[in-house]
Amino acid sequence: MTPDHRDTPAALPLVPLHCLRAMEPGPPTRTELLTGTPVWMVRRHADVRQVLTDPRLGRAELYAPNAPLLTPYPNLTDAPDGLLNLDGPEHQRLRRTVQRAFTPRAIARWRPWVALVVEELLDALSTAERPVDLVAAVGRPLPVAVISRLMGLDGVDFERLSRWSDQALSTSAYTPQEVMTAMREFGEFAGQLVAERRGKPTDDLVSSLVQAADQDGEVTEPQIVTLVVGLVVAGHETTITSLGNALVYLLDENRTAWHALADSEERAGAVAEQLLRAVPLGDRNVTPGLLRRAVADVEIGGVLISAGDVVAADTFAANHDPETYPGDWRTSLFEPPATPHLTFGAGPHHCLGAWLARMELELALHRLARRLPGLRLAVPVEQLAWRTGLLTRSPQSLPVTW
Repeated sequence: MTPDHRDTPAALPLVPLHCLRAMEPGPPTRTELLTGTPVWMVRRHADVRQVLTDPRLGRAELYAPNAPLLTPYPNLTDAPDGLLNLDGPEHQRLRRTVQRAFTPRAIARWRPWVALVVEELLDALSTAERPVDLVAAVGRPLPVAVISRLMGLDGVDFERLSRWSDQALSTSAYTPQEVMTAMREFGEFAGQLVAERRGKPTDDLVSSLVQAADQDGEVTEPQIVTLVVGLVVAGHETTITSLGNALVYLLDENRTAWHALADSEERAGAVAEQLLRAVPLGDRNVTPGLLRRAVADVEIGGVLISAGDVVAADTFAANHDPETYPGDWRTSLFEPPATPHLTFGAGPHHCLGAWLARMELELALHRLARRLPGLRLAVPVEQLAWRTGLLTRSPQSLPVTW
């Protein structure tokens, strides 16, 4: 079944995400999640960073037996034994099995190959009949090619994996039964992959993950399988989302910036960083921020948060906090933010794939602008179809011409 992209009553209007306005930062305030669960909303940059780095605020307690209901929709983020929902030594142990593959130095070694993938996609794009769907031509195949090679998935049916990934991140696009079926099938696939790599290791991330976990001796098989599923999903979803949203802004609102992107990869990197800061990756209807639960009383921004309370760290508002980022981000598009943004989180749960996503975004924007300076949307931005009903939101398709 294809996803139902109809809006829920509380849905944000389907405008480009760079047009959204963050709420004014202020001290923590009380509100509710869609389930009715009370939550503290934290919006100031310093406060959000504290929520994400303070050990008194964790992920594991969100799934404790007495935890309140966070979302009416089952999805991948609910796995209690997954990397996302572990804290302390157990989280660090599992993270160590994979983090060496995602350091800036490790990612830099992939740069020439990723640049070659971009050029091959653009060769095919430049000779295609116009208009062309840029999501189908570049936005999806680029991160799919990268994560396929990184994890040794060449020859795998990635259409099936992409469908499972959408279902794994579903909020309302699929039924709960469809999500649970997809997660079971995805887990069976990952389990078989782990077994194959254990019996016949190759030079890929899954093999190194299995070997590191087996040497550690305390990482369980379900944790390895869940980690493989998470890496497949996150390994391409972040780039699809960030690249699609960046292209909507650059091809619709800022043609001057589009031409300047061709000057150098460094300039494209600065633009990528500003757009990562300014444009949210997530669908803010469902999860208003990165969730944590207090394991002890803690003061945030002058407000006492009691043990057991749920906190939502609004990184979108924090990334627009005028105390940290004065002025309009559009006027400093080619200057990296003076203060690191929080789009990829901070602290122990900082996104493992942040540097990989940055590199793919930078190379794609630079090479696209250099090869196709006349690239433009083939339809009014108001007519773009959006991926909705998922934890992320980006263009479903992006018709372009030149």
